Amino acid sequence: ADKMGMPVDKIRRVLKIAQQPISLETPIGEDGASTFGDFINDPDAPNPAEQAAHVLKSQRIEEVLKTLTEREEKVLRLRFGIGNNDFPRTLEEVGTIFNVTRERVRQIETKALNKLRHPSRRKYLVELFEQ
Repeated sequence: ADKMGMPVDKIRRVLKIAQQPISLETPIGEDGASTFGDFINDPDAPNPAEQAAHVLKSQRIEEVLKTLTEREEKVLRLRFGIGNNDFPRTLEEVGTIFNVTRERVRQIETKALNKLRHPSRRKYLVELFEQ
């Protein structure tokens, strides 16, 4: 207290306050409309604008995939880990699922990707990823 030039009782109060937990719901300000939690930054919280853009992209990708045959769509989903399949699968793994050779899976994948490269679909996908 002497080194800081402050009275001992003030230092005790500061130490006591520093040790007491404060609820994030504690009202702040004269009107009490804000809470302490409103002013705490969470660096891990998703950015709402980015989250909305991600949802929009996902919806548009779903729309484009629905223009393929059911088999082509499923092959691309499995191969690239799209949708509920959160990890990409190998040609052999997809072949086992469809009971076809890995070469046949590669052919189906190539045909589907070529369809996606068609100008009508390609324009839609390019616009989606330029945003």
